[in-house]
Amino acid sequence: MSRYFLEVAYRGTNYSGFQVQQNANTIQAEIEKAFGILQREKITLTGSSRTDAGVHALQNFFHFDFKGELIPHFVYKINAILPPDIVVQKFIPVSIDSHCRFDVLSREYKYFVYRQKNPFLKDKAFYFPYKLNMELIQQGAEIIKTHIDFTSFSKRKTQAKTFICKIMESRWEREKDCLVFYIKADRFLRGMVRGLVATMLNMGRGKITIHEFEKIIQERDCTKANFAAPSHGLFLIRVNYPEDYFQQ
Repeated sequence: MSRYFLEVAYRGTNYSGFQVQQNANTIQAEIEKAFGILQREKITLTGSSRTDAGVHALQNFFHFDFKGELIPHFVYKINAILPPDIVVQKFIPVSIDSHCRFDVLSREYKYFVYRQKNPFLKDKAFYFPYKLNMELIQQGAEIIKTHIDFTSFSKRKTQAKTFICKIMESRWEREKDCLVFYIKADRFLRGMVRGLVATMLNMGRGKITIHEFEKIIQERDCTKANFAAPSHGLFLIRVNYPEDYFQQ
């Protein structure tokens, strides 16, 4: 038995998330189906980072175990079968005890917001045409780094056993025509980034104060946060493993 990692990227618009779900089209289901067509054998993929319905990824990982021989030019051939909005970027043989989820050190997300109408951004960023106090939302991003319990920013239906997240970086940036929230942490909760973004945008509009924002974090009550930021503005941009992890 051998273990392999697949590095993938995808546009999440047409999918009900990353992980296989009953009666739903998902990234995992499409890759498992393509593998079955190519190798004429079934596998079950394990994912490194779950993304919700409509969320995109520039980098994510699966691993799988397989007894047989993989056909030559595997990456090229599986990409020929996969739909155009999913791509396998790399195929990496690893040791049998490697685990694409448990071995992750950190994950990085970006959430894109645009404030002037732009038809080329409508499926990849959140249109939010309101005046914002930029200094205030930047202060909010700084406050996030001082906390570890993000119960208030986790949706209720979750399998999470703990709501503790170590935030390594958190800030607002500008990229071309977009305002971008960047965050890096050891783990994320379901809906967490979108909840943080929507609540900070409310603060930027003057609907809540900086003290009320921090109180929302402290109260550990998800009914206090705003989760109205749509999924299509969110990108998983990087999944980080230990240095030289793939050279072992």
